[in-house]
Amino acid sequence: MSYEILLYGELVWNFPLLAILAGILFLYFYILKRYTTVKLYRKPPVLFLLSICLLYFTIGSPLSAFSHLSFSLHMFQMSILYFIIPPLLLAGIPPQFFETIHPNRTIKWIGSIFLPAKFALILFSFLFLIYHLPVAMSLFSQYPIVQNGLLFFLFFLSFNLWWPVLSPIPEQRLYKERKKRYLFLSGILLMPACTIFIAQALIDGAQHPFLHQLSAQLCFPPEAMDLNILPPFFHTKYDQVIAGSLMLGIHKLGMVLSSRLVPDVEEEGQNPLS
Repeated sequence: MSYEILLYGELVWNFPLLAILAGILFLYFYILKRYTTVKLYRKPPVLFLLSICLLYFTIGSPLSAFSHLSFSLHMFQMSILYFIIPPLLLAGIPPQFFETIHPNRTIKWIGSIFLPAKFALILFSFLFLIYHLPVAMSLFSQYPIVQNGLLFFLFFLSFNLWWPVLSPIPEQRLYKERKKRYLFLSGILLMPACTIFIAQALIDGAQHPFLHQLSAQLCFPPEAMDLNILPPFFHTKYDQVIAGSLMLGIHKLGMVLSSRLVPDVEEEGQNPLS
């Protein structure tokens, strides 16, 4: 079996995205060096670099194509994209970024584009659940523009729902008991989307709609369609059970990370976007 098409094909490695992310990193380090006293080896720059690398690995590498062929790989990609990358990226923005660049104006600008946190959490959970219903997945796979638009909107919402926990603006963070209640609520609301795969596998072992040849051709070149890309295990109901378990586990990991990446100090008069 040859993997040359997957590892070196221009439809798999997203080089324009690589250039864009490299530009973002250059701008980030320039602002860091020019306007702050944060050293490059400190935690925020390392976390920001890690989040950018994970972002490219998730949506710019062959994983993006492989994820359309397996429930578990798909959920691994989605979970990293929405539950790991946003917390790391937010934790990688030091408060000095906003302290030196018109803090009041910045706070107003963020308030104008971000949705209220609880509303964003409910909307994200609802859309994420709808997207992973078998009928909806089959429909979206036939309209890549709509599918990519929804995924981008979910990525935007993911920053909304992580903002109260890891905001670079300390006054807009939740602390202690309020943060615990918010994270608990996020776990409850995301539970249906996590368990839908396990339920489908136990009930009827539904087939992944992305395995259909038409939708797979949206991600792979035609000459790759005859390759036996994944082992048979990935086409069984156990793959769906693993997918649901992966999502639950990675979301829990994201909550643990968010609790430890910023100091949990009580702030008086806080007014986060909630």
